[in-house]
Amino acid sequence: MSWTELYRDKVCTAQEAVQAINSHDRIFLTGNCSVPMKVLDALVDRAPELEDVEIVQALTVGPADYVKPEIEGHLRVNTIFISPNTRKAVQAGRADFTPVLLSEFPLLFKDGHLPLDAAFVHLSPPDEHGFCSFSVEVGLSKTPAESADIIIAEVNEQMPRTLGDSFIHVSKIDHIVPVDYPIPELAMGGGEPSPIVENIAQHIASLIPDGATMQMGIGAVPDAVLKYLFDKKDLGVHTELFSDGVIDLVEAGVLTNARKTLHPGKIIAGFILGTKRLYDWAHNNALLEFHRTEYVNDPFVVAQNERMVAINAAIEVDLTGQICADSIGTKLYSGVGGQLDFIYGAARSKGGVPIISLPSMAKDFSRIVPTLKKGAGVVTSRNHVRYVVTEYGVADLYGKTIRERVQELINVAHPQFRDELTYEAKELNYI
Repeated sequence: MSWTELYRDKVCTAQEAVQAINSHDRIFLTGNCSVPMKVLDALVDRAPELEDVEIVQALTVGPADYVKPEIEGHLRVNTIFISPNTRKAVQAGRADFTPVLLSEFPLLFKDGHLPLDAAFVHLSPPDEHGFCSFSVEVGLSKTPAESADIIIAEVNEQMPRTLGDSFIHVSKIDHIVPVDYPIPELAMGGGEPSPIVENIAQHIASLIPDGATMQMGIGAVPDAVLKYLFDKKDLGVHTELFSDGVIDLVEAGVLTNARKTLHPGKIIAGFILGTKRLYDWAHNNALLEFHRTEYVNDPFVVAQNERMVAINAAIEVDLTGQICADSIGTKLYSGVGGQLDFIYGAARSKGGVPIISLPSMAKDFSRIVPTLKKGAGVVTSRNHVRYVVTEYGVADLYGKTIRERVQELINVAHPQFRDELTYEAKELNYI
């Protein structure tokens, strides 16, 4: 039987596809800008017939009817990164959070820690050989899909075909739901960056050498940094994700990937978050290679890139250099993501530059603090930290004593809080 005949035999509606789901099943849900919305909606509609179906995911973009209070007892989310659309449910105890490094997330399924009954994925149309691409979300989706007993796929006419370790043959898919709707867009910068973000971005840009390979985390700061790199030469990218700002650097001849020591000439990523401009640019673009997250984020793979620059964010940092990035005190807020993967990988890289960035204050309180809030999660330990950047400058903590770290961090704290931080540091016998 030809692949085209196989494809036709597997085509069904979203409502028909979710009939394969039974009570107490565990489902993997592909995420970011790749959520298969028609299939997910059909599952929500069927939810009253089901009990205790677990949906395991990372970050998802878009509406989240599947975590509404009335769904409790029927569907329950288990997320490894708390996105805005699931935050209230996690904090209310209606959804679960599993702390895990992003580099290890796909291995939870492959190694049998979380056996999967089904996977919901979102694919590009098949090529002439019957291969669909995982498109804008390869890294966190391909391994879980291969580990599931059943694969239910939306095949979207508007999904770009991305290249690399990004394909699945139609013979491996159990139920195919043809769809044709725009991919959700997410402008990473969120409009014009604030003066604080601009200042942080300029300080970070000053740390990035020619020939650097870069990782950019989620948020306004990494996106803003890209605007200050047009005077650099031969930059490269090895990152879990990137957004629209990369296009301008490529077109300006700045981002050539020529001096990369791993995958020279290629942008390496797990997924993309951006606008239609980015999706159109990524379609069949041989400059880009998408790989599984357990490869892209592996610190020992990351470290093979010389001059590796990792740019990540924090919620708060204490005077010894401990980084909280996943909670506000005891209140779970986001997740570890790829922060530790890339901070450690960049630290092990020859000429590497691991960076944690944050505004010096939020509302009327300092984000550089004597001690972390009670219950705050330490995502990056003080042993892993090197550069901490605020709008007031760069604190280099590597090889520094606690006494020296305290002074470095007070120097980049908001001036309003420096005297208070100095007093508290003395009370703690740090200085």
